[in-house]
Amino acid sequence: MSYYFDPLDRACKSIRGAIARESELTLNIFHRESGESTFSAQTCTLKLWRNEGTPMELCMKKRGEDFSIRLVFHEVGLYFYSFLLDGIPFKCGNLRSGTTDGNGIDWQITVFDEGYTTPDWFKGGVMYQIFPDRFRRGAGNYPVSDGKILREDWGGLPFFRPNGAGKILNNDFFGGNFNGVREKLPYLKDLGVTAIYFNPIFEAYSNHRYDTGDYLRVDPLLGTEEDFDRLVVEAQALGIRILLDGVFNHTGDNSRYFNKYGTYDSVGAFQSENSPYADWYRFREFPSVYDCWWGVDILPEVNETSPSYQNFILGEDGVIRHWLRHGIGGYRLDVADELPDFFLKSVRETVKSEDPDAVIIGEVWEDASNKISYDVRRQYLQGFELDSVMNYPLKDAIINFVQTGMTYLLRETIAMLVDNYPKQTLDSLMNILGSHDTPRILTVFGGTECSEKEEMARLRMDEETLQKAKEMLKTAAVLQFTLPGVPCIYYGDEVGMEGYGDPFCRKCFPWDEIDADLHDFYAKLGKIRTEALKKVFAEGEYAEVYADTGLIVFSRRTKTESAYIFVNCGTCSYDLKCSGIWKEHISGEIFSSEYQIKPHSYGIVSKYYARHN
Repeated sequence: MSYYFDPLDRACKSIRGAIARESELTLNIFHRESGESTFSAQTCTLKLWRNEGTPMELCMKKRGEDFSIRLVFHEVGLYFYSFLLDGIPFKCGNLRSGTTDGNGIDWQITVFDEGYTTPDWFKGGVMYQIFPDRFRRGAGNYPVSDGKILREDWGGLPFFRPNGAGKILNNDFFGGNFNGVREKLPYLKDLGVTAIYFNPIFEAYSNHRYDTGDYLRVDPLLGTEEDFDRLVVEAQALGIRILLDGVFNHTGDNSRYFNKYGTYDSVGAFQSENSPYADWYRFREFPSVYDCWWGVDILPEVNETSPSYQNFILGEDGVIRHWLRHGIGGYRLDVADELPDFFLKSVRETVKSEDPDAVIIGEVWEDASNKISYDVRRQYLQGFELDSVMNYPLKDAIINFVQTGMTYLLRETIAMLVDNYPKQTLDSLMNILGSHDTPRILTVFGGTECSEKEEMARLRMDEETLQKAKEMLKTAAVLQFTLPGVPCIYYGDEVGMEGYGDPFCRKCFPWDEIDADLHDFYAKLGKIRTEALKKVFAEGEYAEVYADTGLIVFSRRTKTESAYIFVNCGTCSYDLKCSGIWKEHISGEIFSSEYQIKPHSYGIVSKYYARHN
């Protein structure tokens, strides 16, 4: 095709990525001479529609052989568009470029509220996710409530076999606590960590604590509220902010609010239709049949339309404000796609009115700009709900590239993110390689899949496989730390923890078996990101520089600084030509004129300026 359009090229789309409401946008389609095609269109029509609305057909101005149109979007929302060149559909093809091959899809424009901002402190940092029971058992002896088993074999295999009733109770605890985290704050600071994301810390029956028992009380096994406050203060003194898991879609059945087992001194919704919490839940047959999260009966779903529940979570003295007043830096919202838009908007209003600098991250596994959940197109990134989301698409693309050596999916995913997301969201994305819901990334790179838990409990990598997996992990980490967004280390990945799915990805941190080489590599990436090139990685624009089958080279650039990152998963060598003096930050090598990119290598390169005392 002899016409060119690429929304990532500002010559074609004057504003890259999502755009603010009332912005003027210019779209240009360029004619390019081609030996294979002499097609020259006389007319070009822009087909544009909002969400699932009726398309408008707008005639574009012809300028020589090219076509142009100016647009102003007065309404926030999701828009889709394509073109007709003399009636021939011209749509989004590979890597967002235009195609007439009949396989294209529509391009997207995300229009967000002009007042939409995300916290600057979060960008350019490093997150660290902690499963509270398994990070470290610090000073203090804390009470163990009935039904919980406190284990003394730190590092033992978590219970995974069902009981006689066929249920896995998740009631074994290893005693990780707030003091354990506080005592290891220098360790986290050395990794470059600027934000700790905790899985739930509130009182609950299960070790994962997603079955909240009391939103206003920290789990006694983790310590006291004073212990938590001390952790927050000491972390802030080191430049580290604490993020909590906001689990607002469901509670535990063993909770103050549902009280199925009569554990609490309240009248729970399960106990009486006259309970003050009765309209928090939806009963089909009172009291034994009720809506619960994905059919898990220990997690009764909450009715977010309940005024009482809304006031409890969102009110002036509600849960969200309560913990923000303890100095936390924001929330990660569990199963955000299960929370209705009106509720997410109220969460944002509450959080930002209490602390405009607090960050709100949603658990969304797909492209969050256009996700459809329960037949409803969601509005996460239009300025009224989330600051950021967990970046599962990028996780999958990085793993695919490192495993296969093929760049296509990675390039396509990055192009999608840059094109569809607001820049302020893009810079705040929670870039993960694994979490409490997925197998350990080192185990993924080990390459042995299994589905039976008995086998998962036994399998370990041999030394040769382990070394290969470690090198793959280092390669993936370079991408995780340098692509747009904020890298999040799942506790223990940096020291070589293995483990398949839940509960094997939730084992205790091996403080006596740290892989020093892997730890030091992560620490180096952290320092490069948060010290040497902080501004570049906090706000630098992404641009692909060169790509081949197994190689990708890209830049992160601000108006005053730039860095070039290369990752070569292939078997070919490449010469990087340059002028001036440059530094490769991982190895520390200083070079000029030329740098050889060797097979199976990676690097972070920027101009070198010698400092003189």
